[in-house]
Amino acid sequence: MQDQVNATPTTKRAAWNKGKLTGAKPPLRPKHVWSIRTKLQSDLAMFNLAIDSKLRGCDVVAIRVEDVAAGGYTADRATVRQKKTGRPVRFELSEQTRQAVDDYLKATATTQELCPLGASTEVIAECCLPT
Repeated sequence: MQDQVNATPTTKRAAWNKGKLTGAKPPLRPKHVWSIRTKLQSDLAMFNLAIDSKLRGCDVVAIRVEDVAAGGYTADRATVRQKKTGRPVRFELSEQTRQAVDDYLKATATTQELCPLGASTEVIAECCLPT
């Protein structure tokens, strides 16, 4: 009886994920990838690298120009060390990705040996241009 008196009434709250898709998401189909590629312009190189490498997002944004285009020329294959596991991942760059990286290099036209590939102009100015 004492338990019933001291017990506070509990209210039922709706789950935070009610009605949302949970669990593993289905992979992108090739037609979805192509539609995204046609809409992207400035970040096309990053998107193509993400698709080709199958890396985690934190690893994709950490890719530097020197990882995929040492000496100013885009390589056929690249190797990136994963942050989470520390293991190197070797992947092949498709022709589309190589073209997008080349276009990116021509468009930015800065000394980019140490610049992040998807860096904005402000980041490029901070980390890449000589002071």
